[in-house]
Amino acid sequence: MRRTERGAALLTAMLTVTLVATIASAALWQQWRQVEIESAERGRSQTAWMMTGALDWTRLILREDALSAQGAGVDHLGEPWALPVQESKLSTFLSQDQQWREGDAEVFLSGQISDAQSRLNVMNLLENGQISLPALQRFGRLFERLNLPLQELQTMARQLQAAAAASKSTGGAPTSTALMPQQTHQLVWLGLSPSTLAALNNFITLLPEATPVNLNTAPAEVLMASLPGVDLATARQWVSLRERGHWASLDAARQAMGPAGQYLQSEQHAVQTRYFEVTGRMRIDDVVQVEQLLVKREGNQVHMVWRLRSPVLVTRAP
Repeated sequence: MRRTERGAALLTAMLTVTLVATIASAALWQQWRQVEIESAERGRSQTAWMMTGALDWTRLILREDALSAQGAGVDHLGEPWALPVQESKLSTFLSQDQQWREGDAEVFLSGQISDAQSRLNVMNLLENGQISLPALQRFGRLFERLNLPLQELQTMARQLQAAAAASKSTGGAPTSTALMPQQTHQLVWLGLSPSTLAALNNFITLLPEATPVNLNTAPAEVLMASLPGVDLATARQWVSLRERGHWASLDAARQAMGPAGQYLQSEQHAVQTRYFEVTGRMRIDDVVQVEQLLVKREGNQVHMVWRLRSPVLVTRAP
């Protein structure tokens, strides 16, 4: 009888210890989880504020560029705004006494400003609500050069026309029949396949309005597509010539391009830019945040058109 009682007492004690250990483990896990959530939220908040400051700094660069030109400037790849910012360590500047200590976060920033008007603008496909045949031909030359299906171009133009008409009739509100894309990656809504969009990514853009191509920043493929009868080799020669000295006016570009320069039109070609894309990348330890910003420069003022934040990426395995 006593052995039975001692066995039952021992079993009860073991069950009690197991229960206490389980409750303690659960409480510890809950506490760890709350700490991790708080740390992640704090990291995201810090990243967002620092990224906002970095993007505001790029807007200041574009504003100073306009002020220095006094309204008569030319935008080209030799200007300060066109120089990319390589990944730079900010930890020292972010600490209170500018001294990094063990355990402080490692913060790195990189980014770039690019000319959104260095590419063919999809919105140029529309003119007064109708598909523009000259613009369609320019896009067609680009599609042919990249060996992309022309039927996708036709589909995109028709869907763009329908989306623009639906957006205009509803005052810009989205409808169930058509969605007007705002960013280039959304052109799949208009019938472009992901592979076609990936091939076009460096050569097309989607801006709120029709815009001319900046001849000082456009790649050779865009120059070739924007002018009839020009092959890629000739366009690459123009790019090499442009690197030795940018074109200060359309007349200067006409002289440099020879016979092909007669096709330059002020509605389709320019040497100045109003729309710029800003890409910022912030890395805090193993957490990476990438943001994109489209800005419009009007005179000396720089306004944000849209801002896109990519999902947070953790570079280390959990």
